[in-house]
Amino acid sequence: MANPSEDEQQRQAKAILDRAKRDQDGVLTSSMARASDHFAAKDAPPDDPVELWGRRIGRSLSLIGVIVLGYMLGVQLKLW
Repeated sequence: MANPSEDEQQRQAKAILDRAKRDQDGVLTSSMARASDHFAAKDAPPDDPVELWGRRIGRSLSLIGVIVLGYMLGVQLKLW
């Protein structure tokens, strides 16, 4: 039979490892989830399809604009 203090140590070690795994996965996963919610316009009123699609189109165009501006900056700095 295992010593009660060893069982407690194993339980604490497992809890620490679970917390570390959750924290490691949480940063990237939560950021991607927030970005997908943003570009899907989940904050738009659900009963207004024009507002929903307007936000989706506007946010998509802004992303394309950032990519184009980044490319133009790279060309000006002769990175490619």
